Amino acid sequence: MRKLVIGASAAAGLALSTATYAATATSNFQVRITIQAQCLAATTNDLDFGSSGFLSSNVDAQSSISVQCTNTTPYNVGFDQGVNGSSVTARQLKGGPTNELINYAIYSNSGHTTNWGNTPGTDTVAGTGSGSPQTIQVYGRVPAQTTPTPGTYTDTITVTVTY
Repeated sequence: MRKLVIGASAAAGLALSTATYAATATSNFQVRITIQAQCLAATTNDLDFGSSGFLSSNVDAQSSISVQCTNTTPYNVGFDQGVNGSSVTARQLKGGPTNELINYAIYSNSGHTTNWGNTPGTDTVAGTGSGSPQTIQVYGRVPAQTTPTPGTYTDTITVTVTY
């Protein structure tokens, strides 16, 4: 008798597992991502004035930076005074055997008339992001001045993208 009861229980379990379902219930859920305004000073190219014997006339150079901001994000690109300058209008290269200084300037236009500083709305370059990198030209000038001792002169500028 005992074997018969176990067999009957197994048969009942099998019958329940093959039942079909006649109704369904549904629900919805949201899928989301929030894109925040963001900018990157993606790449910068050194501003190299090359080699010069005397600084008896202007020495001009050109470079570029690439800024990438999310689509429709307004931005301003600014440059600080550098590690040797006292202000954005008094930038200096430092070097040579006795750490002498050479004056130079960075401009936002090819005519070398608009100084490039770091105050948004005053002396920065404004733009609107497209989602892709955007190239901005940089214009530099070493004005005529007393020529220092031969050597290599450098400065480091920090680029700030405000958005």
